[in-house]
Amino acid sequence: NKPPEYDIINGMKHATTNAVHAAAALFALTLSSLAAPPRPQWPVETLFKTPRTFDASAYATNSVNAVFYEGLPYKGRPTRVFAYYGKPEHKLGEKIPGIVLVHGGGGSAFIRWVRLWNARGYAAISMDTCGCISGNAFGDEQRGHRRHPYGGPAGWGGFKQLSDPVEDQWMYHAVADVVLGHSFLRSLPDVDPARIGITGISWGGTLTSIVVGVDDRFAFGVPVYGCGFLFEPYSSWTANCKSTEDFKLRRAWADMWDPSRWLSDAKTPLLWVVGTNDTHFSPPSVKNSMALVKGPRGIAMRVRMRHAHGPAGENPGEILAFADHWTKNAPSMPNPVKTARNGRRVTVTCSVDARRLPTHAFLNYTLDNGIWMKREWKTSPAELDSAGSNASADLPDGTVAWYMNFETKDGLVASSEVELVASPEACRQL
Repeated sequence: NKPPEYDIINGMKHATTNAVHAAAALFALTLSSLAAPPRPQWPVETLFKTPRTFDASAYATNSVNAVFYEGLPYKGRPTRVFAYYGKPEHKLGEKIPGIVLVHGGGGSAFIRWVRLWNARGYAAISMDTCGCISGNAFGDEQRGHRRHPYGGPAGWGGFKQLSDPVEDQWMYHAVADVVLGHSFLRSLPDVDPARIGITGISWGGTLTSIVVGVDDRFAFGVPVYGCGFLFEPYSSWTANCKSTEDFKLRRAWADMWDPSRWLSDAKTPLLWVVGTNDTHFSPPSVKNSMALVKGPRGIAMRVRMRHAHGPAGENPGEILAFADHWTKNAPSMPNPVKTARNGRRVTVTCSVDARRLPTHAFLNYTLDNGIWMKREWKTSPAELDSAGSNASADLPDGTVAWYMNFETKDGLVASSEVELVASPEACRQL
C-alpha cells in the first residue's frame, strides 16, 4: 500500500548518479502537481488594511513596544497576534525603512531581533505566529512562550491539522499574521511603506517564501534556510519519514502548503541565505525555488552553515547588505548570472557593483550521493579575473555537485546555484 514515489525515493538513497536523482525528483513533483488540492486563498483586501490593535504595554521595554493586533477568525472566534516593534532614533519628519521579522520553530516574537534592526536604522516588527506571548527564549527555554486566550492554531507546520478547514490550519493563520504585521508596520507615520522588507528563519523562511507570493508590497525578502520544493528526493523531509503513514502525511501537507505553489507569483527581490548541509532544506530545493521567482533573486550559501535561531540565522552580513541595497541604494552584492562547463573546467560569470567587488572566489564541491544534509563538501580556490566578474576552476575527480562562491572584501558571499553532474565519471582526468 505504499505510494509509488515512496519506493522510488527510498530505493534511491544510495544511487550512484544524479541523473537518477533528477528523474525521481521530476516524477515526485509531477505526482505532486497532479494530486494538489486547490491552492489556499487569503482575503488580501482585509489583510492589507491596518489591523485593529489592543493594549500590550505590560510587555513593552524602554526601547521596544508591544502590541496585540487582530488576526483572522479561528474556529469561529476572534484572534489576536502578539508582537514586539520598535523604531530607531531619527530626525523629526524623516521617513525610515522597515523590516518584518518572522520566527521559526521554537521561536516567537523576539525583542533582541527588533533591537538588532533598530540599531541598523530600520523600524522592525517581530510577531508570534503560534498564539503565544513571547517569553523571549530560545532552544530549551521555548516553553517560556505562553499561550494566550485569543491565540490562533498552535505551530509549527500543522501536519496533523490537515483534516481541519483550511482557514483553521496553522499555515493559513501564520501567513495572515505576517501580512497583517506588515500592514501594521506600514501604518506607522514615520515608516516609509515603499521601503519595508521581510526576513524569516527556518519555518519563518518557509512562510516568507509564501508571503512574498501573497503580499506584493515588500521592497525585498530574505528567506533564511526556508524555501519550497520540500519534498524532493534526498531531502531530510523524505529521509526522516518513519513510516508509510508519516510519508503520506508529509506529502499531503506539501501538496497543500509547499511554497512552490506561490513563489511563481513573487516579484519581490529575494535572497536566500542557506547552508550546504541544512537539516531541513536541501540545495536543489533552494535552486528549484529560485527558478520560479520572476523578480531579482540571489543566493548566499555557505558550507555547513549552522541552522539556528539567534545570531546564526539573524546576523549573516548578506541579509543587511541586501536590505540596504534595496532600501538605501547601498552597493549591491555580486550576482552570479551564468554558469558554463567544458569537460572538467567550469566558469561562473558574475554581475558586479564597482562599489563592492569580489576579491576571492572558491569552488565548493561534493563527491557524495545520498541525503544532502549528510554529504561532505570540500572547498578549493578558484581563479578570479581582475574585474572580479569571472571565476574558473577544474572539477576534481568524481564531483557529483558543485557551486562557486564569490567573496567580497567585507567578507560577504554571493553564490552560484548548485549544479549537478549527471555523470561523475566525466570529471575524471583522462
